[in-house]
Amino acid sequence: MNPEQHNEEIEVRLWDYIDGLSGPDEKSIVEQLILSSAEWKAKYNELLEVHQMINTAELEQPSLRFTKNVMEEIARIQIAPAATNYINKKVILGIALFFFSVIAGFLIYGFSQINWDSGGSGSSTPFGLDLKNVDYSKMFNNTFVNVFMMMNIVLGLMLLDRYLSNKKRQLRIQHGTK
Repeated sequence: MNPEQHNEEIEVRLWDYIDGLSGPDEKSIVEQLILSSAEWKAKYNELLEVHQMINTAELEQPSLRFTKNVMEEIARIQIAPAATNYINKKVILGIALFFFSVIAGFLIYGFSQINWDSGGSGSSTPFGLDLKNVDYSKMFNNTFVNVFMMMNIVLGLMLLDRYLSNKKRQLRIQHGTK
């Protein structure tokens, strides 16, 4: 055992003894070590002095206006401008156009895989389409494509939500309500 671990073990055992956390067997062992070892006795006196200083120290209480003072200091600091001031709207528009074009491309590809001429007069779908004979495995056979499409759909819905919430906020501002 190296000296640091030995000193640490002594301190832990002595703190438990001083705080009254050690059991009767451990208590008698520590008392024997304090009486027989100069190292244990010196460390015990040092920790006992620290313990007494902690117990006698008076803690300052913050002033009654502490919270108000802190809030006033925070109010003095200039708050960062809203994100709309420093985000380029053309970049956001470009990203949105990219995702919409990818989604449109997938839809066009999907509709191009439908056999438009296979429908008969007894078909229950509009325009006589036979959607049962569409080979979906050509479109959705790759995990990467599925994940990419799902991400595009989620991002498109987020963009739609942001657009609608901005419209709703503008309407509230026009009508003078918050």
